[in-house]
Amino acid sequence: MNGINQNRIKLSQLRTLVVVAEHGNFSEAALHLEISQSAVSHAIATLEEELGVPLLARGRHGANLTPAGEGVISYARQVLQLLDGMVEAANSHRGLKGGQVRVGAYRSVATHILPELVAQFRSCFPDIAVTLIEYLDTLEVERDLRAGKIDVGFTNLPTSKEFETCEILRDEYVALLPPTANVTSPQVTWKQLATYPLIFEASGNDCYVRLRNYLQNCGISLPIAYEIGEDSTKVRMVAQGLGATILFRLAALPIPPEVKVCQLPVPLERIVGVAVLADALHPPAVYAFMNMLKETHLAAAS
Repeated sequence: MNGINQNRIKLSQLRTLVVVAEHGNFSEAALHLEISQSAVSHAIATLEEELGVPLLARGRHGANLTPAGEGVISYARQVLQLLDGMVEAANSHRGLKGGQVRVGAYRSVATHILPELVAQFRSCFPDIAVTLIEYLDTLEVERDLRAGKIDVGFTNLPTSKEFETCEILRDEYVALLPPTANVTSPQVTWKQLATYPLIFEASGNDCYVRLRNYLQNCGISLPIAYEIGEDSTKVRMVAQGLGATILFRLAALPIPPEVKVCQLPVPLERIVGVAVLADALHPPAVYAFMNMLKETHLAAAS
């Protein structure tokens, strides 16, 4: 830019130029800016030196913009307006009159828990935007929490110490049996479960690992007929008599009335929790969301 060093131009100089032009003299500008008149003169002189052109014509009747000053001041006003906008945006995120919370959850939580929680939060903080992102499993939720792509994530507890967490609910695993199943007890036996083709979790996610480890710890080997990732597909297959499955109760909802629901021979549950990065500086909107979740959990537990 013809030898002009942009990095040496200061916002205070631009603000001084605008105020002098508005008041027409240095003394009134100094009063408005609450600085000395010599400081006003120095700011204008320094800016003129940096730009290499006179911006103000000084005289007995005050200070008036030169043609160069007329060309520069419109840009100075735009810069100050952009600065005001930036500060206003930051202030909105510092307070609870604005801001955003990005929430990530796996499908069963996103379907059956989040809508009510978000509606409750929005009724308390209508100016805070809430963005919901649905994931296939908790591994993806925690990955994006670490990457800063979401602010709050629903996951299974316990998790790593890099997250600060709060328990939301406990969700039991249940066995879903086809309509033709002849069960008279609320708890299925391993022998009964083994009589049906098993519709199992698709490999590669945390639910698959959890169920596989559970069966191994129980010393049980069930014949797996299908590996299905979509929970609603598993439920529909059971309703059609294609086999039995083991699912979190929340993930199985809505359960068709003809499907038989039984407790497992050995109880298994997951602890659903909400997590944020520990030791991170979160905006007030995120703290407000977490506080509401904690208060909701305490109220439900009492």
